[in-house]
Amino acid sequence: MAEAELKIWMEEHVDGFQGPMRLHRLAGGQSNPTWRVDTPNQSYVLRQKPLGPVLPSAHAVDREFRVMQALAGTDVPVPKVWALCEDPAVMGSMFFVMEFIEGRVFYDPRLPDQTPENRAALFDSMNQAFSAISTVDPMAVGLGDYGRHGGYVARTVNRWSKQYRASETRSIPAMDALIDWLPQNLPQREEEVRIVHGDFRMDNLLIHPTEPKVLAVIDWELGTLGCPISDFAYHMMTWRVSPDLFRGLAGAVTPGSGIPTEEAYIADWCRRTGRDKPADFDLYLIVNLFRMAAILQGIAKRAEEGTASDPDAHEVGARAVPMAQIAWDMARRL
Repeated sequence: MAEAELKIWMEEHVDGFQGPMRLHRLAGGQSNPTWRVDTPNQSYVLRQKPLGPVLPSAHAVDREFRVMQALAGTDVPVPKVWALCEDPAVMGSMFFVMEFIEGRVFYDPRLPDQTPENRAALFDSMNQAFSAISTVDPMAVGLGDYGRHGGYVARTVNRWSKQYRASETRSIPAMDALIDWLPQNLPQREEEVRIVHGDFRMDNLLIHPTEPKVLAVIDWELGTLGCPISDFAYHMMTWRVSPDLFRGLAGAVTPGSGIPTEEAYIADWCRRTGRDKPADFDLYLIVNLFRMAAILQGIAKRAEEGTASDPDAHEVGARAVPMAQIAWDMARRL
């Protein structure tokens, strides 16, 4: 770790930076190495592209930097970003520096340690943050070229059908059925073009240290332009899957829990974004459940090949089967 080079770069590119500094790796951020930089006066977060060869479009920390920089003047809560370094000579790969926000991360959306009142307030704050993303005009914030315009849902189905076939380890009848069914049943409306986060989950939010309030939406690695309904449906999968399958809420939304029902949460998003609930919303859910099943199948493939980084990869990959089955059961009911 070239800390001397990094210190010189920080002094030149980060306003107000003064050493000495201390650098340590943060847990999480497995996809892109993430570091905390501490100085006597301030702390920063440094997010770095992995060292070594990576896929051309993967680990795009420059895109993360760009979207958070563009959203800084909007209602979307994002960390302040300071600077982007594209010179690999400094740390071995491209990276950017953003503010360090003291906050909590909740991995279990059931929020077992919170009161019903805090759960209700936190879900409302989360809904508000997502609604803010859905209402930003990308052209107005300089992100008109951040992704392709239109055809987002069709591209999602096509891409993940190919990814699934490339990582297939055994026959999953529900996936075969969905690959045939989805292209014939895509939503017919013309898609709005909005910024999509691509992986909006509770554990990609920083929550105030003591209050039930979202301070920042993080991990924009999959951000692009696309369909806001589909992006919201990815978030809403949480209500359709069980806690043991994929950090879900199925069976956990009970009267008095403080967790809103699926219908109530969707209604809040529609109210905040000025739209009616799409009659075919379940179709968007099916697309995203299919996408998640394909991602899980990719983990299963890596586990079989012995290249998975997660020690539980076999167990995680096996969840592709029940995830696909949920999607196919929903498709058959439509």
